[in-house]
Amino acid sequence: MAKSRPRMPFPLAIPAIEWEYYSWNAINGETPGHVHGKGKESRTRMMTETGDQTLIKRINTAIVLEAILRGAPLSRAQISERTGLNKATVSNLVQELIDGSLVCEIGTGQSSGGRKPVLLEFVATAGHAVGVDLGVNYIRGVLTDLKGAIVAERVTALRQTEPEPVLNELCACVDGLISLAPPSPYGIVGIGVGVPGLVDDSGTVLLAPNLKWRGVPLRDRLAERYRLPVTIDNEANAGALGEQKYGAGRRISNLVYVSVGIGIGAGLILQQSLYKGASGFSGEIGHMSVEAFGKPCACGNQGCWEAYASERALLERAKHSGIEGVDDLDGLLAAAAAGREDVQALLAQAGEYLGIGVANIVNAFNPEAVIIGNRMTRARPWLEDSLRKTVVRRTMSFPLRHLQLMFAELGDRSAVMGAAEMAISGFFARLKAGAVIPGRKRNGQ
Repeated sequence: MAKSRPRMPFPLAIPAIEWEYYSWNAINGETPGHVHGKGKESRTRMMTETGDQTLIKRINTAIVLEAILRGAPLSRAQISERTGLNKATVSNLVQELIDGSLVCEIGTGQSSGGRKPVLLEFVATAGHAVGVDLGVNYIRGVLTDLKGAIVAERVTALRQTEPEPVLNELCACVDGLISLAPPSPYGIVGIGVGVPGLVDDSGTVLLAPNLKWRGVPLRDRLAERYRLPVTIDNEANAGALGEQKYGAGRRISNLVYVSVGIGIGAGLILQQSLYKGASGFSGEIGHMSVEAFGKPCACGNQGCWEAYASERALLERAKHSGIEGVDDLDGLLAAAAAGREDVQALLAQAGEYLGIGVANIVNAFNPEAVIIGNRMTRARPWLEDSLRKTVVRRTMSFPLRHLQLMFAELGDRSAVMGAAEMAISGFFARLKAGAVIPGRKRNGQ
């Protein structure tokens, strides 16, 4: 039996449930209003008590699993100490997690007197996740274990942007990754996709200007095909999650991830949580105006930051400047590396344009860090200096004092790793909520 008020030093994704209602709904398939006849009060009490016990056990299982995920390797005694649950409860719940292939014993630790404690670790290979970064001119996919270690990776160039050809390429990527998944108890636990556009709560891509998509029900299409949990989000949000979980944003509570590719978007982490705005559409910072009557933008506005500081804008300036022999970002970078001063100057100018927008972000949000990610990170050697100087020149001194201006540690993989993390975190949320029972393993994919 658990202590009445366990200490919980970490957040839990446990849904708020009315206890009596839960007991009837989950156990009897009825609400209390459906009870009739003699003995109604005793039956209600009995069912409520049973339901309460089930709920308490589910919550305690989530607490133990969270402790192992965050602090392993841990012994049963250490879990008891950290969570406030008594040792017998911890031992029983740990055994269920072991039986469910989610936790394993990895040997003994140091003894403080008496028997050496047995250490526990989460089994990262209990399942796998698929993450996809859908770019404007590429698709990048990864297969990871439940700790985010990459098992396989595929990158495909996109020659078309119409929904159906892109969906075909996306599914081919996912199919290929799933085929490479090693056998595991829980199989593929979910698919996450980052998209360069506005995505609503149903996983429909409302608008992706650079893909020219409107109203594409991406989650429904993928869920119907794969019969798996699917999460769709803006690619900059995915990039922010990827850097926070696996990259430069670890241990940073407030950060802005700026995705600079064909377009520009941003993911905001505020107090360690992804901020999505009132309607879920925050982060379209590439479409803030930096020139009142400037260049037209794919979104229909003019003077947008994206029209000056993106990869597309860089390539357009290269063409208009008469720079020959380069047709894409890789060509520009190769020319810069070979010492071409005209290309190096072009990249330095791109850094200045990036700095203007970053300065606006810092003045508006006062983050601890701004992380530059996506494909333009490859140009760091030639744009970083002008970027930093512009930020210093255009930012108010007070928010600048403690700012960390960083480049993505994961490089091109920030968004795809964030997409995989969306699938992984969804699995853990279902596990903690009781939708996945540790002792009932899922075979196959």
